[in-house]
Amino acid sequence: MTHFLHTQGDLDAGLVELIKLDPRLGPAAETAGAFNLRRREGGYPGLCAIVCGQQLSVASAAAIRERLFAAFDPFHHNAVTSARSDKLKRLGLSNAKIKSIKEIGKAVGSGAIDLTAVGEMDADAAHALLTALHGVGPWTADIYLLFCLGHADAFPAGDLAVQEAARIALNLRKRPDAKQLTKIAETWRPWRGVAAHLMWAYYHVVKKRDGIGLQTKAKVAAKKHWPQIKKTKSAKKAKKATRKTAPVKRAKKAKGARRAN
Repeated sequence: MTHFLHTQGDLDAGLVELIKLDPRLGPAAETAGAFNLRRREGGYPGLCAIVCGQQLSVASAAAIRERLFAAFDPFHHNAVTSARSDKLKRLGLSNAKIKSIKEIGKAVGSGAIDLTAVGEMDADAAHALLTALHGVGPWTADIYLLFCLGHADAFPAGDLAVQEAARIALNLRKRPDAKQLTKIAETWRPWRGVAAHLMWAYYHVVKKRDGIGLQTKAKVAAKKHWPQIKKTKSAKKAKKATRKTAPVKRAKKAKGARRAN
């Protein structure tokens, strides 16, 4: 039976069941305190929003999403798939993400996938169907199932914050990777999505910062987001200008030294 987290009551009830399955999570729940259910829009807009935010800072992802949704109102897969790539690039999307949202749009348009009905499936089956889409990896698939469709058993094992919170909560020697955490989380079925919410809330308390959306390569990839590309080009121009003026400065310096002698 598939469980859903559509309301705060669903989340609270799921937490009670989760702690019954694994009493080790009780202290973590006490430390985290009350935490709210987080939901996002589903369907093609919801999945595209997550794809656009992959491996970007929260601020950069939000800015790109805002420009994208403002450019296509209403946001429909037919409009996006038929849009020129240069238009999408001006909105801040990389070539890879442009290809991803276009390919996803084609899959939705052809009926290859129903992004709403997928939520009724078993978490593993839904995960496999979503990751078969171009540009949708494990983390994106699980975040979509959990936040956009409210699937109670979706579990983003590759999320750094969830991994680190699990390490602290379960008193592990080192932070588990995605494979190790997936194995640990088997105990939490069918409430792994509740466990993810708990881990994020726990992480927020113990680390004093929000952890939702942290991915394995987030720190590295964040350097590549759109606003910084302009800054990098400017820096290159400045460096080039410095190289041109350097020989002139050295010549003047040498001339001054000869006069002094």
